[in-house]
Amino acid sequence: MDQVFSAPGRRFTTRGGVSLVADIVGPLDRPVVVFLHGGGQTRQSWGGATHEMARAGLCAITLDLRGHGESDWSPDGHYDLATFKDDLLDVLGQLPGRPSLVGASLGGLASLLAVGTSEAPIASALVLVDVAPQIEAEGGQEVRNFMGANPHGFASLEEAAEAVAAYLPHRPRPRNTDGLRRNLRRGKDGRWYWHWDPGLIQGEGRLNSTLMRERLEDAARAIHIPTLLVRGGRSRVLSMDGAKAFQALIPHAEFVNIAEADHMVAGDANDAFSAPLLAFLRRAAL
Repeated sequence: MDQVFSAPGRRFTTRGGVSLVADIVGPLDRPVVVFLHGGGQTRQSWGGATHEMARAGLCAITLDLRGHGESDWSPDGHYDLATFKDDLLDVLGQLPGRPSLVGASLGGLASLLAVGTSEAPIASALVLVDVAPQIEAEGGQEVRNFMGANPHGFASLEEAAEAVAAYLPHRPRPRNTDGLRRNLRRGKDGRWYWHWDPGLIQGEGRLNSTLMRERLEDAARAIHIPTLLVRGGRSRVLSMDGAKAFQALIPHAEFVNIAEADHMVAGDANDAFSAPLLAFLRRAAL
């Protein structure tokens, strides 16, 4: 891998005093792409995609959303999409120009809401990864079931790896579990816990409400910047019907279906994801 400029652990502070941690790959004087992960993930979930962007001459910023990874937990214990949207706006206000936004699942919905409800332009392009206003209830419930399945943590990294393998049977199980450390935290009791606030589970459930879907659809209709929807071909969260409904809301939106990927597209098929993403950004925002 070519050497690229990297600034890990950069902190952004929201107006409410919540500290959000990000990694920056590539110089900030280049076009900026902000990556926002899904619920229950961390900024590490984008794998090699950020380095692909940096090698192409872009600046990639991966952000831990509040309640995730090294970012602060919500002081009131509550999580809703409007709060994640406001956090994103606060971060964008501390960056130069109008970055491109790449959001998966929860990060995608927050990006969609931010772009579609802001009076002034805040981004040069929008990419949603396996999410849209219309998602499949069964697939969304599977995600929430996994997030809430082990409230008392794991005795070992191996035990956590077994839980991941059961949830993602299509992925080859890694021989070494050390990579899981980035997604887990060690509790005072010595057990391993997912690196997010358990209070997130309640917030995840509210994302499927009819009212929230209507808000997201209204936001989508107001989006005029270049937009790309990336779907995992094996996803149970975003169906082809959901993708078509999204394109009806944003007729100019481009669409890519990554046949070999499930809901976690970048982790399942990094090369197949990065290539069309970079091609889109070059056409849309560079």
